[in-house]
Amino acid sequence: MNLSTVEERVRDAIGVRLFTVLAWVPERRALRRVHSSHPAEYPVGGEKTVEVAAGWLARCVTEQEPYLGPDRAAVREIFADHALIDALGCGAVINVPVVADGRTLGVLNILDAEGRYDEDSVVTAASLAPLAVPALRDLEENR
Repeated sequence: MNLSTVEERVRDAIGVRLFTVLAWVPERRALRRVHSSHPAEYPVGGEKTVEVAAGWLARCVTEQEPYLGPDRAAVREIFADHALIDALGCGAVINVPVVADGRTLGVLNILDAEGRYDEDSVVTAASLAPLAVPALRDLEENR
């Protein structure tokens, strides 16, 4: 399954305004954008390094736990690019690790209007994350 199809599934299940997929690059301790619903604002190939939000990184990548930021304050706390996120009409985020064989391959970033997501949304998003495993494995093998 390709990442565009994963985006469609997420959109159908919980709704999304901005959807990106980041591949974990452990040797650089960085996350590289490999899919974007908004390529002009968030181009494929862009990288986020660990110093942006170390607590977030530990939670999603190391502990393999999803993150729910239900409002603009939570988005501001985690993302340095919160002004652009806000300009796109997004004020809520779900980040879900994509895990296979105990390893974090990447993270789904799912954003929409403030108040759009709750714990049920997180459960649904987490259930869809495995759909991204084949595409992230292919990308990992071709790095």
